[in-house]
Amino acid sequence: MIPIPVVVCVLGGWCAVYLADTVLKSSSSVKSSYESWLSSSGVSLSPFHVRWQTGLFNHLFAKCARLNPHLLYLWFSVGMVFGVVAMFGSVILLTRTLMQTLAQMMSQTPEGTRQQALQVVVPGVNLPFSQLAYFFIAILVSGIIHEFGHGVAALREQVRLNGFGMFLFVIYPGAFVDLFTTHLQLISPVQQLRIFCAGVWHNFVLCVAALGLLMLLPLFLLPLYATGTGALVTEVIEGSPATGPRGLFVGDLVTQLEDCQVQSVEDWHSCIRRLSMAPQTGYCVHTSSLHLSWATGRGIDLELGAYRRLDGTMECCSNSSLTDLCFSYSNNLESKMYSCLPARKTMEASRTCRSNTDCQMEFRPSLCVVPSLENQTRLIRVRHPPQADMLFVGYPPHLEYAVSLTNFVPRFGFLHLEMPGIIETFCKYVVSLSGALAVVNAVPCFALDGQWMLTSFLEAVLSSLVVEKSNRELLAFFILLGGSALLAANVALGLWMITAR
Repeated sequence: MIPIPVVVCVLGGWCAVYLADTVLKSSSSVKSSYESWLSSSGVSLSPFHVRWQTGLFNHLFAKCARLNPHLLYLWFSVGMVFGVVAMFGSVILLTRTLMQTLAQMMSQTPEGTRQQALQVVVPGVNLPFSQLAYFFIAILVSGIIHEFGHGVAALREQVRLNGFGMFLFVIYPGAFVDLFTTHLQLISPVQQLRIFCAGVWHNFVLCVAALGLLMLLPLFLLPLYATGTGALVTEVIEGSPATGPRGLFVGDLVTQLEDCQVQSVEDWHSCIRRLSMAPQTGYCVHTSSLHLSWATGRGIDLELGAYRRLDGTMECCSNSSLTDLCFSYSNNLESKMYSCLPARKTMEASRTCRSNTDCQMEFRPSLCVVPSLENQTRLIRVRHPPQADMLFVGYPPHLEYAVSLTNFVPRFGFLHLEMPGIIETFCKYVVSLSGALAVVNAVPCFALDGQWMLTSFLEAVLSSLVVEKSNRELLAFFILLGGSALLAANVALGLWMITAR
């Protein structure tokens, strides 16, 4: 469900704004000056909606529309073709998404809850509050680029631009351009189509540009940040298994998990998944060490007191020991034996093994000892030189998400550790939100770009086949009705899936 504090803050904030607006408009002393300020500044207020419009950027739009007429003609013509394709593609995508959502509603198995291409985003529910700045800035940038495309295309087709503006609806920011309607009605349907498709076209271009920057980011940051040397720790969650005197700290470079090399964040995740699925790694220990433990009374076999845990695994160390672990081994002559050994000393002086055969290269007789741990629990050695290795005992996914990591290692001390991560995260949000804005606006739905795209497309294609304009308008109405119902169903069921289920 949507967190109650979020709802209270949003409703309380809008009530305060609307109340202040009502009081100022009702006051005889400040009413005229307040309304005059609203009019001159281009600000207008209504319940859950505030917008601002200005003509300050008209000169910039006009300058861009005059850059290269032939190139702009090709640019917006390609955008027109893309917009028409996107209009049909968006219907197919929304239909598929709706079928997936219905399948998820009727299925209780994990297989029925796979990731969808389109998802409704609600801050505080499926969007962490720590990511809100990325989300709102990315959606505002996507909206501005979208409207920039409309404005430049309109001026190129000799349609007057009255102004550009931004708005805030409930909590979602956006942008708009105000075009002279009479000029729009005088130009041909193909010209109209270039204007109406320009928004989704520019969103697609922005999406591709952000994706390209994301892929080439290591190359762009190469003079400042190195990659491929390990996974750099940027945050350690307080109280997590990664904390402690011998744990991980911000700035540590993780290079290895057991015998799995870590050269990137992707390697970190793949190594942990591999260690979770594979049998517990063993360590080559000299038989003399095992005998020494036995001689001092710390070695215990099944007959002398090792006890079985509830899950069937064996324990041979005192429960109060914080440094020792129970290891199992076999000398190839007797049944499995158990020895309580100091974990760090055993691991730091040993190499990894899977069986006694792996330890035959040792100069002294050695056996492969394996930690005797509860099911799904693993002992993992995390190498982060020059610090001493961190030893983790627990469920591997707990280690995986105990730290935040980045591929980028600063070459200079004054560089911020998290800067590449900030750029990377912002690019991901731009790719996601700009792409979603292109898809949603291309849907033939009332009040969206798709409505005008569809109307212009039908006028351009069917004017010779369907002579009566009223028939073309009726066909457009039913298509828009279906598109609106499809989009509304996706939004409604998407909201229900993330808030009520």
